[in-house]
Amino acid sequence: MAPEATPIGQQEGASSEVVAATDEIDGRSHLVIADIARDGAWLAVPESAAVTVAECR
Repeated sequence: MAPEATPIGQQEGASSEVVAATDEIDGRSHLVIADIARDGAWLAVPESAAVTVAECR
C-alpha cells in the first residue's frame, strides 16, 4: 500500500504545526519530523541519513 500525501496548501481548513526531534527507534537514533496537528502525519529517517539545512540549500 502506497502512503497518501496531500500538500498542506491543498488541505481545506487545515492548520499545521511541524516540529522535528531526534528519537531512538529500534536502538538507533532517528530524526523525526511531525505535524503535531494531524494524527499519523510524521516521518523518521536514521540520523546518519539525515542532512543539515545548509546541505539542502
